[in-house]
Amino acid sequence: MTSASAFLDAGTLAYVIFSACVAISFLLCVLAATDTDEPAQFYTGSGSMSPAQNGLAIAGDYISAATVLTTTGAIALTGADGLLSAAATVLSLYLLKLRLAGPLAEGPRHYTLGDILARRLRERPARIAVALITLIVTFPMLLVQLAAAGIMMSTLLNLPGEAATTISTVFVGLLMVGYVAFGGMRGTGLVQILKIVVVTLVTTALAAMVLHRFGWNPFRLMTTAARNSGAGDAYWTTGTQFGDSLRGRVELIGLDLTLVLGVACMPHVMMRLYTHRGAKAARESMRWAVGTVAGFLVTIVVLGLGAAALVGGKELYRQDHTGGTALLALTRVLDDGARAADQSLLFAVVACAVFVTVLAAVVGITLAAATTVAHDLIARTAFRGRLSRGREVRYARWAVLGVGTTAVLLAVPAQGWNAQVLIVYTFGVAASALLPTLLYTFFWRGFTTGGMYACLYGTTALLTVLTVFCPGVSGLPVSLFPDRDFAWFPLQTPGIVTIPAGFLLGWLGSVLSRPEPPREGDGGAPGEDDGHSAGEGDGGRGHGDGGTTAGPADGGTTAGPADGGPRTAPAGHSGERLPSWHLRERRDPLGFPPGRTHNAHGRPLGTGPDLRG
Repeated sequence: MTSASAFLDAGTLAYVIFSACVAISFLLCVLAATDTDEPAQFYTGSGSMSPAQNGLAIAGDYISAATVLTTTGAIALTGADGLLSAAATVLSLYLLKLRLAGPLAEGPRHYTLGDILARRLRERPARIAVALITLIVTFPMLLVQLAAAGIMMSTLLNLPGEAATTISTVFVGLLMVGYVAFGGMRGTGLVQILKIVVVTLVTTALAAMVLHRFGWNPFRLMTTAARNSGAGDAYWTTGTQFGDSLRGRVELIGLDLTLVLGVACMPHVMMRLYTHRGAKAARESMRWAVGTVAGFLVTIVVLGLGAAALVGGKELYRQDHTGGTALLALTRVLDDGARAADQSLLFAVVACAVFVTVLAAVVGITLAAATTVAHDLIARTAFRGRLSRGREVRYARWAVLGVGTTAVLLAVPAQGWNAQVLIVYTFGVAASALLPTLLYTFFWRGFTTGGMYACLYGTTALLTVLTVFCPGVSGLPVSLFPDRDFAWFPLQTPGIVTIPAGFLLGWLGSVLSRPEPPREGDGGAPGEDDGHSAGEGDGGRGHGDGGTTAGPADGGTTAGPADGGPRTAPAGHSGERLPSWHLRERRDPLGFPPGRTHNAHGRPLGTGPDLRG
């Protein structure tokens, strides 16, 4: 085969694979777009996915381009330090399964973190605070993923120049908006499943090729990786990434602590748990997710060692100080017959898999950001729950367009930035602000709105200041601004300071503020759950499709307008959410017959047993 025909085959294959991935992904979103005028359908898919499917979707949301590219490079360049980061990634998802999966899935139907906090705290402050922090967490990650998608698309299709990269970024942004606006939660979930299957198959095949190069002997691979990395025996000891000094050790602990506590607390990962009706199904999904991510990261470890062994540490560092090109460099080495990257069939397949990974990641993040804007800020705060279901979904689609447009406009100038700084910042906010807030909300009755203010706003402000004046932003060759030096905070990862500060500020703010007034029930489900918009925490009256609801924060009781059943879980109820279209009636364990406890006007029928509707 001549070089011209090889180039034609490789280029044609790249276009075919790229077009097929885009077309299949969009087709999945269109097929899932049935009946998406219901908020429950758009935000959660109405729980239509099985635990296995949702577990794969969680794994797809969890595995980002940073996991694929940055973790591979970290293992190739730093050895043991990179392996610790990979282990921290799996451990983070496992801790989410153990402590937060059940509480996040239980209770009345909810769509955002704002719904959860509004049941315990003052509604409007809780929704506004959570929405702002969610946007602060999601936007830096969205910029990183969009910039990477533009670069990957231009590389895959052999489109040179900055203008081509900019056009590619805009194109990916349009795809992102279309996927989310059409497919909602179910459509993006199908895209995530497609993504995790494709990228796992590709990385498994690459890992097999690497092991084949070393006679299927992993010890030979490990020995060669340590030798060619340039670090020698130090490759298998910690301290390669940040140095062996005390500050380097503290830096490494802070990074791993941020990953363990922050990665799984990203809003787009947690929102997958809202689709379940009960803790049991959520934990089953998490078992699928943890197993899938753990298996995937095993292949990433092999690829990182293969890059160190076959490409060499010096060459990888010369190409990219952060190791972000390690996977693609390894792919070129494995394809011996190709003279250049654009002539490599293997490179086209791997680059397309990475592109699908990035595209799916931006879709999930965009859905999380648009959901909190539409539901928390517009429907529940600005309109105080008075929006009909159809109008809220229309606002949600407009929010998708607004989030996508803003992200694209910011992602174009962000190309070429050090992505690790933004990634560590987002994980830091999740670990330092969101995690303490959730733990206090679920497990401490003394948590107050003042504590939430201190935890969310105070910790985020502290982390932002420390990040701006850390070496990751200025003063180092790999900094965001390498030519300037205004850093006075010594650590690149402030998490070791801000994570304890988040818990301390949440406790201190709660102790020093007034206790929350007692609530009746658990705050009820969002009005869309039963087909009627509701004003929850501020005493406003919702006028959705004919029902009126008094907010539980001021002592009101929620009444269903059609079937007469209360929409809040009775005392002693397990909190399992009921389907949105009816109340499931059970036989009481003591033998009492099933029935309703309220009439159509929400008035009690009598003082009978605690019937569990």
